[in-house]
Amino acid sequence: MTLGDVGAELNISSTQAYALVRSGELPAIQVGGRGQWRVEIRILEEFIAKAYEKSAAAARLTSPPEDDENADG
Repeated sequence: MTLGDVGAELNISSTQAYALVRSGELPAIQVGGRGQWRVEIRILEEFIAKAYEKSAAAARLTSPPEDDENADG
């Protein structure tokens, strides 16, 4: 996938996709004489799955504790 394709899939700009590649968060390869970046679909799917895991972990850390007195059941 091109960085434009990645951006469309993640609903971000291709510049933001490039920033993910440059930071090392999103593995990619350079191909061709002009060194255009490409990301494998499998790699992008793994990146998305990890992002969901990170988001879930962050949500657990920031969720207010349940109040046992007001809990149903």
